[in-house]
Amino acid sequence: MTSRRANRWISIGMTVVALAIGIPWLWHAYEHRAPWWDPILHQLVHEGLKETLRMAVLSVLGAVAIGIVLGTLLTIDFKPLRALIRGYIEFWRGLPIVVTMFIFAYAYPLVDQTFPQIPFDIKPLQPFEAATVTLVLWGSAQVAEATRGAVQSIPREQHEAAAALGFGWGGRHAFVILPQALRRLIPPLIGLVANIIQNTTIALIIGVQELLQVGNRSTERLLFTTGDSHLFAILTVVAAMFFAISFPLTRLAALLEKRLT
Repeated sequence: MTSRRANRWISIGMTVVALAIGIPWLWHAYEHRAPWWDPILHQLVHEGLKETLRMAVLSVLGAVAIGIVLGTLLTIDFKPLRALIRGYIEFWRGLPIVVTMFIFAYAYPLVDQTFPQIPFDIKPLQPFEAATVTLVLWGSAQVAEATRGAVQSIPREQHEAAAALGFGWGGRHAFVILPQALRRLIPPLIGLVANIIQNTTIALIIGVQELLQVGNRSTERLLFTTGDSHLFAILTVVAAMFFAISFPLTRLAALLEKRLT
């Protein structure tokens, strides 16, 4: 209890310090903003942030849909299926996200050239599509493992009671087990959303115009046109945007973990 209280006060203190420093600084920057500030901020919000959130939403939806199905199937007492799903989880969790992203952005389009006997054409993925697929695969592996743990944490008596009522395996999981497991799964899912939002920054390496990439491009353009990149100011705004999105999610996940589990 003491440790939790100390962590809570540390989080509150860090937030207060960040606000005490950040708000006056941002107000000063707004009051004395340079001519370049407004167009840069517009690009960060309407191009970078929009692309980041679009990628995050699609990745989360795909990861949750695939992960819950795989995690539930992983609890079936059928070893070949469990081995196949376990291989999927360990493979995508074990690969660095950067490597996976390179595979789908650069290696995947070369599959039909390497294996000409494939009877269908493989269309190259756009950078945004390659990044989204990467995050879906990585995220679904995380969700599958969390779902397996949540399903197996439901007492066996619940399974037996549902079976006694005449439910088969599908009915037991659909109407009895999964509703309880999903309640326990909510906190890690919210944490996953925060992780995916943060990991969208990796997509800049393949040219996706997400928030960090737009900020980096803006500094290069300012350096070329004005002789000053204003790197600190722009990256501070980028960091503030990510913090404003991620911090509430991580605190919400911690709060729900205490109340729902």
